[in-house]
Amino acid sequence: MGGILPQPMRRRAIPGISELTHDRALAWCDRDAEGRGNGSGGVMVLEGTARALLRRLAIEQADARVPSLVAALVRGGEITWFGARGRVGAKPPEETTQYRIGSLTKTMVATMVMRLRDEGQLDLLDPLDKHVPGTPVGDVTIAQVLSHTGGLTAESPGDWWERTPGVSVPALLAALGPESARHRPGRRYHYSNVGFALLGELVARKRSAPWEEAVREEILQPLGMRDTTPRPRAPHATGYAVHPWADVLLPEPENDHGAMAPAGQLWSTAADLARWAAFVAGETRGVLRPETVAEMREPAVVEDGDAWTRGYGLGLQLVRHSGPAGARRLAGHTGSMPGFLATFWADPADGVAVLWLANATSGIRGRLDTDLLDILAQHEPPLPAEWAPSSVDEDLLALTGPWYWGPTAYVLRVLPRRGLSLTPVNGHGRASRFAAQADGTWLGLDGYYAGETFQVVRSPAGVHLDVNTFVFTREPYGTAAAVPGGVDSEGWR
Repeated sequence: MGGILPQPMRRRAIPGISELTHDRALAWCDRDAEGRGNGSGGVMVLEGTARALLRRLAIEQADARVPSLVAALVRGGEITWFGARGRVGAKPPEETTQYRIGSLTKTMVATMVMRLRDEGQLDLLDPLDKHVPGTPVGDVTIAQVLSHTGGLTAESPGDWWERTPGVSVPALLAALGPESARHRPGRRYHYSNVGFALLGELVARKRSAPWEEAVREEILQPLGMRDTTPRPRAPHATGYAVHPWADVLLPEPENDHGAMAPAGQLWSTAADLARWAAFVAGETRGVLRPETVAEMREPAVVEDGDAWTRGYGLGLQLVRHSGPAGARRLAGHTGSMPGFLATFWADPADGVAVLWLANATSGIRGRLDTDLLDILAQHEPPLPAEWAPSSVDEDLLALTGPWYWGPTAYVLRVLPRRGLSLTPVNGHGRASRFAAQADGTWLGLDGYYAGETFQVVRSPAGVHLDVNTFVFTREPYGTAAAVPGGVDSEGWR
């Protein structure tokens, strides 16, 4: 009736399995290093934590009346808990059971677009027409399509695309018209499956290959996601609709969606999605630069107005959640296709992620994912990283301590790899971190000074800091020669 075996920690993420007897559990722990275990043991959640997590999963499967439901928690890039309820055929689902992941596909298409950007093959401010010419929405920028701010229609013309065989790319492009633009580009968030169909075609044209081949070769294979495929392979769940007033099922159709496939075609497993969640959290393994994934996680638009609990970055959904671990900013995506639901969220701040997969058209409540994260945080809060002293160059050590922007006190601290942190003493104001550059300056990483230049200026009159023309001195309005506009000749009085 569903159970869990916590995940041993090793280099490759190997999830646990449902309903193991003691003998089968020992055999599972003796699997080989290619994703089947190596007997190395490792870290797992505590028994009490596992029981609480399984109970929450069981409640959801029973109350939502889902044929099968699997979930996993990821820490440090590895599955640390896996649970399953229900049946796929005659057996409980396992970490290698495939489910359709719907719009989680978009996150992988977006990653391909960012690879092309990093290679210099496109700019995010390019109009779509530059790379996919001839569409009636070609004035929308690539960044706007990635963030669903292009104003494009949500669905493709014609029949309900999620339940019917797909049309070709030429047929889709020919069917689009002026009405495909529903809002002025950049005005608001409006989710668009059509937009990601166009991004999939952009990838195909740039790579001279189908978008799914590019995703497989450049993303899935390097990350070890061998069980993520465009069409299902055994063992896989069958998609069902559950009758609203009776405990009976209706099989849902499954098709190749052709031109619309980049919006929701792929199938995957809990084991593969654990690797994908780790990627989004920052363990990029060379597929993208960590800085690029961080850019994808930055909010480009807020979905729910003043509340700002949901937003969208570049191909990633964003959620703000407050729980036992404090405030979390999660990046990931939800997915739905007829017969299937899927979700993953990653928190790059502490490397924790959650995912779940179900074979039902509807029913899962929105709090399952954050509830699982909260249970983990309540039972096993993470330990802070152990502090240890490090070496600091003498030139930087001499710069640490108080500085003043006019009368406002700031403090400069040294970070690893010659980085710097400049923060207001009273906690209010413009705080930023800076990364050392080869030319002896520093580049702003966040806050008001993100992307701006920080430099140390030395002159016969003394030393001051220049942060994009803003001058910081050792005394309030000190080093008068360096202060733009000068300092009153009579001084403080």
